[in-house]
Amino acid sequence: MAYSIPEHNVIEYPPEALKSFEGYGYEWIDNLHFLEDPSRFIDGDPARYVAIAKAQFRKLGWHGDGDIQLLWLPSFVFPFQPHIPPEGVILWHVKQQSDGISYLLSPIELPFEEFTSRFGLEDQVEG
Repeated sequence: MAYSIPEHNVIEYPPEALKSFEGYGYEWIDNLHFLEDPSRFIDGDPARYVAIAKAQFRKLGWHGDGDIQLLWLPSFVFPFQPHIPPEGVILWHVKQQSDGISYLLSPIELPFEEFTSRFGLEDQVEG
Protein backbone atom coordinates (compact mmCIF):
# COMPACT_ATOMS: atom_id res chain seq x y z
CA MET A 1 0.00 0.00 0.00
CA ALA A 2 1.25 3.49 -0.84
CA TYR A 3 1.79 6.01 1.93
CA SER A 4 -1.13 8.09 3.10
CA ILE A 5 -1.25 10.33 6.14
CA PRO A 6 -2.87 8.63 9.13
CA GLU A 7 -6.61 9.20 9.42
CA HIS A 8 -6.21 10.80 12.85
CA ASN A 9 -3.94 13.48 11.26
CA VAL A 10 -6.53 14.70 8.75
CA ILE A 11 -8.35 17.03 11.17
CA GLU A 12 -5.69 18.61 13.36
CA TYR A 13 -7.62 21.56 14.79
CA PRO A 14 -10.14 21.88 17.62
CA PRO A 15 -13.88 22.06 16.88
CA GLU A 16 -13.99 25.79 17.67
CA ALA A 17 -11.66 26.47 14.73
CA LEU A 18 -14.63 25.83 12.42
CA LYS A 19 -16.07 29.16 13.58
CA SER A 20 -13.29 30.99 11.72
CA PHE A 21 -13.62 29.03 8.47
CA GLU A 22 -14.70 30.70 5.23
CA GLY A 23 -18.25 29.86 4.13
CA TYR A 24 -19.46 29.23 0.59
CA GLY A 25 -22.50 28.06 -1.32
CA TYR A 26 -22.29 26.22 -4.61
CA GLU A 27 -24.87 24.87 -7.03
CA TRP A 28 -24.40 21.85 -7.55
CA ILE A 29 -21.95 19.31 -6.24
CA ASP A 30 -23.63 16.16 -7.47
CA ASN A 31 -20.91 13.52 -7.29
CA LEU A 32 -21.09 12.65 -3.61
CA HIS A 33 -19.21 9.35 -3.91
CA PHE A 34 -15.94 10.89 -2.73
CA LEU A 35 -17.17 12.51 0.48
CA GLU A 36 -16.33 11.05 3.86
CA ASP A 37 -17.98 10.93 7.27
CA PRO A 38 -16.05 13.25 9.62
CA SER A 39 -16.16 10.73 12.47
CA ARG A 40 -13.69 8.59 10.53
CA PHE A 41 -11.01 11.27 10.96
CA ILE A 42 -11.72 12.74 14.39
CA ASP A 43 -10.34 11.28 17.57
CA GLY A 44 -12.51 12.06 20.56
CA ASP A 45 -15.91 13.67 20.07
CA PRO A 46 -16.89 14.19 16.42
CA ALA A 47 -20.34 15.39 17.54
CA ARG A 48 -18.84 18.69 18.75
CA TYR A 49 -17.29 19.32 15.33
CA VAL A 50 -20.52 18.46 13.55
CA ALA A 51 -22.57 20.69 15.88
CA ILE A 52 -20.36 23.69 15.16
CA ALA A 53 -20.34 22.93 11.41
CA LYS A 54 -24.15 22.79 11.47
CA ALA A 55 -24.34 26.18 13.19
CA GLN A 56 -21.96 27.70 10.64
CA PHE A 57 -23.86 26.19 7.71
CA ARG A 58 -27.14 27.60 9.09
CA LYS A 59 -25.58 31.08 9.05
CA LEU A 60 -25.02 30.55 5.32
CA GLY A 61 -28.68 29.70 4.72
CA TRP A 62 -28.65 25.92 5.11
CA HIS A 63 -32.07 24.57 6.15
CA GLY A 64 -30.71 21.72 8.23
CA ASP A 65 -31.24 18.78 5.88
CA GLY A 66 -28.47 16.65 4.39
CA ASP A 67 -25.40 14.91 5.77
CA ILE A 68 -22.30 16.75 6.95
CA GLN A 69 -19.26 15.27 5.23
CA LEU A 70 -15.66 16.07 4.35
CA LEU A 71 -14.37 16.90 0.87
CA TRP A 72 -10.66 16.75 0.04
CA LEU A 73 -9.06 19.13 -2.43
CA PRO A 74 -5.50 18.15 -3.41
CA SER A 75 -2.85 20.86 -3.37
CA PHE A 76 -2.58 20.96 -7.17
CA VAL A 77 -6.06 22.53 -7.27
CA PHE A 78 -4.39 25.70 -5.96
CA PRO A 79 -1.45 26.21 -8.37
CA PHE A 80 -1.09 29.94 -7.76
CA GLN A 81 -1.89 30.10 -4.07
CA PRO A 82 1.02 30.05 -1.62
CA HIS A 83 1.09 28.18 1.67
CA ILE A 84 -1.15 25.28 0.63
CA PRO A 85 0.00 22.19 2.48
CA PRO A 86 1.18 19.34 0.24
CA GLU A 87 -1.56 17.10 1.65
CA GLY A 88 -4.22 19.51 0.36
CA VAL A 89 -7.20 21.10 2.05
CA ILE A 90 -10.17 19.46 3.75
CA LEU A 91 -13.54 21.20 3.31
CA TRP A 92 -16.65 20.57 5.35
CA HIS A 93 -19.62 19.98 3.05
CA VAL A 94 -23.36 19.56 3.27
CA LYS A 95 -25.76 19.21 0.36
CA GLN A 96 -29.16 20.62 1.11
CA GLN A 97 -31.74 18.07 0.05
CA SER A 98 -34.54 20.55 -0.62
CA ASP A 99 -32.78 22.46 -3.42
CA GLY A 100 -29.44 20.70 -3.99
CA ILE A 101 -27.23 23.62 -2.95
CA SER A 102 -23.95 22.57 -1.40
CA TYR A 103 -22.55 24.57 1.49
CA LEU A 104 -18.84 24.51 2.24
CA LEU A 105 -16.61 25.52 5.13
CA SER A 106 -12.95 25.99 4.31
CA PRO A 107 -9.93 26.68 6.51
CA ILE A 108 -8.58 28.94 3.72
CA GLU A 109 -10.14 31.41 1.35
CA LEU A 110 -10.94 29.51 -1.82
CA PRO A 111 -9.68 31.13 -5.04
CA PHE A 112 -12.87 30.56 -7.01
CA GLU A 113 -14.97 33.69 -7.66
CA GLU A 114 -18.12 31.79 -8.54
CA PHE A 115 -18.73 30.66 -4.95
CA THR A 116 -19.43 34.02 -3.35
CA SER A 117 -20.80 35.90 -6.35
CA ARG A 118 -23.60 33.45 -7.13
CA PHE A 119 -25.11 33.31 -3.68
CA GLY A 120 -24.45 36.73 -2.19
CA LEU A 121 -22.18 35.17 0.42
CA GLU A 122 -19.59 37.92 0.12
CA ASP A 123 -19.14 38.09 3.89
CA GLN A 124 -17.38 35.36 5.80
CA VAL A 125 -19.20 33.22 8.28
CA GLU A 126 -18.49 34.79 11.63
CA GLY A 127 -18.30 33.06 15.00
